[in-house]
Amino acid sequence: MHYLLQFSRLIDGFSDLLMRGLRWVVVALIVLGVINVVGRYLGAQIGMQLSSNALLEAQTQAYNLIFLLAAAGLLARDGHIRVDILNVSLPQRLRLWIDIVGHALLLIPFCLLMLWFAWDYVMRAWSRLQVSPHPDGLPLYPIKTVILIAFVLLLLQAVSEIIKRVDRLRRLAHGAGDGEAG
Repeated sequence: MHYLLQFSRLIDGFSDLLMRGLRWVVVALIVLGVINVVGRYLGAQIGMQLSSNALLEAQTQAYNLIFLLAAAGLLARDGHIRVDILNVSLPQRLRLWIDIVGHALLLIPFCLLMLWFAWDYVMRAWSRLQVSPHPDGLPLYPIKTVILIAFVLLLLQAVSEIIKRVDRLRRLAHGAGDGEAG
């Protein structure tokens, strides 16, 4: 179990590092949004085009990065939506089992399914070096690759969460508490 917990900590550390890095993508998203709005309205006032499709697409791609890559970090921080009204009233052991079963039977198969379907989608984009059809559009194949990366990271984080919950169950079984608290 020691090696599995080390593996789990490695995954959690990477997820945490990624979440901290995504803060800068949020800053870039805000800056791009301000540039696009100011460019659109100021440009209309002076009769010049100060915004572009590339800037608009960069804003969309920054949002895509945040949405896709933050999923694993959010899972590591226990930030995903659940029915807390029901969850908090359950014994700790039952909550741990629900998480283990949910991750193993729902989240992991979902990630594998998404990887299966996304693979051809991403490979087609790379084979054509797909670019947005809009004038001044950005390349699409790099952001489509993030789909695969995001689901691999989410899959790894799900494995990490299972490891941590199995360890908690093991500790509870060895007298570290009755399992009814927190």
